[in-house]
Amino acid sequence: MTAVPSRPAVCISQRNSRVSVVELRGELDIDGGQLVRGALEDVLTGCTDRVELDLSRVTFCDCSGLHVLLAAHEQALAQGTTLTVRAAGPAVQRIMDMTGTSELLTGSRPEEDTLSGEEDLQTEVTQLRRAMRTRPPIDQAIGVLMATFSLSPEDAWNVLVAVSQNTNTKLHRIAEQLLATVQGEALPGELRPHIAAAVDALRSTDGGPPE
Repeated sequence: MTAVPSRPAVCISQRNSRVSVVELRGELDIDGGQLVRGALEDVLTGCTDRVELDLSRVTFCDCSGLHVLLAAHEQALAQGTTLTVRAAGPAVQRIMDMTGTSELLTGSRPEEDTLSGEEDLQTEVTQLRRAMRTRPPIDQAIGVLMATFSLSPEDAWNVLVAVSQNTNTKLHRIAEQLLATVQGEALPGELRPHIAAAVDALRSTDGGPPE
């Protein structure tokens, strides 16, 4: 069995002046983001109709990876091209669901919510701007967790994701509550045990960060 690379790999399986299909593999995070960003910018520059992304073999995606996808979507929107995620693995689907960007990036919307062309475009622009604004608080919240619990960026991200899943709360909402503690506000009582449990679970695994 061929191992999936940890660093992102970009494979263009179809490319012409109208349609391009791009497959990403491996980890889509801050380290590999520039590579993927450059590749998508290049593809979009030469495509006049649509770009379809196959992310089914992306094994890890954090908020910086999501930002690369959103930036590519913004570029496509600006030049009148369509960029959609046509397939997403669990890692990508999870972060799209938690950040509310799934409909935006996949282009899916329930039939009863279908709008006219002009309304649809305005809705898409609004969703994109909202999604891109949520990234800075999430990044800062990761920093708070790193400093508080001596975690690596990836471990802090995993704690944030675990708390989001266990409390059924959007990532950016948890991030905002964590950042409020820096200003002297108390962390909501219902979040404390979930954060503690996520950190403890991380430390109980082999190679977890020290107490």
